[in-house]
Amino acid sequence: MKKIYVIHENSEWTVHLTKRLEELGLPYEEWHLDEGSVDLTEEPPVGVFYSRMSASSHTRDHRFAPELTSAVLNWLESNERKVFNGSSALRLEVSKVAQYLALAGHGIRTPRTIATVGKEQLLKAAKAFEGKSFITKHNRAGKGLGVQLFHSLQGLESYVNGPDFDEPVDGITLIQEYIQAPQPFITRCEFVGGKFVYAVQVDTSEGFELCPADACQIGDLFCPVGEEVPTKPKFQIVEGFQDPIIEKYESFLAANGIQVAGIEFIRNQDGQIFTYDINTNTNYNSDAEAAAGVYGMLEVAKFLGRELANVVDTEKVEV
Repeated sequence: MKKIYVIHENSEWTVHLTKRLEELGLPYEEWHLDEGSVDLTEEPPVGVFYSRMSASSHTRDHRFAPELTSAVLNWLESNERKVFNGSSALRLEVSKVAQYLALAGHGIRTPRTIATVGKEQLLKAAKAFEGKSFITKHNRAGKGLGVQLFHSLQGLESYVNGPDFDEPVDGITLIQEYIQAPQPFITRCEFVGGKFVYAVQVDTSEGFELCPADACQIGDLFCPVGEEVPTKPKFQIVEGFQDPIIEKYESFLAANGIQVAGIEFIRNQDGQIFTYDINTNTNYNSDAEAAAGVYGMLEVAKFLGRELANVVDTEKVEV
């Protein structure tokens, strides 16, 4: 029987989707790819395949889950299966360098960024930001990995040569200009089926000084379930959000084979938008969605259900 196959490495993040699939009565199967094998000579099962592989898998002792997922996605695509957030999406998920170059190719502004390997090269590259504030982050990131804010080259040197330096899993540390926002928030735009669903404003008044970007990722902050809602909600869906950037984002997602994603941006003092993260393993804030009456995972489940309905079930085909 044809099914929806959910590819992932973290059940805590995936349960929110599978609950929606069950609500809609849709058949599904989870492929937890923290380890495993794939026989390249066999044909994949019939259905649709949705990848939720995360760049931060190595922080859960799933170091090679993205590499295994890459092999599986290539196998599925070679057999012409219907794959959502496939190999092209995974390539961007695990590399901010790839993200920024792809975004720039579509005329989408990103913060100035230099990629480095080695502590000496990192310190050397930082001289390009002398006299300005800048941040460091990991190329294969998620969860704000390696994100630090510096106001001087001396501060960076102390960090790099000290015991707290966070070595990136792929060896690549990024150094990036610090974008000073006039108000303490960033905006995350959610897309399902490549189309805009809603924008959520994220309050960064707590922790924003440490990380103007990655520390505010919804995907990571949403993980703890059942937390008490603060007096001022950290996440608020923006009613009727409109901006020309949405059209650019949709074009970008289509060109890169990404169907489900959260894209984050920040505005500087002049109102210019800087896009700094594409999360193809996107999650949603339940309190913000309940207040607005819109539900991202439900939309994802509906999208997968519609696509599954278009797949021919070989077991039902008469010979």
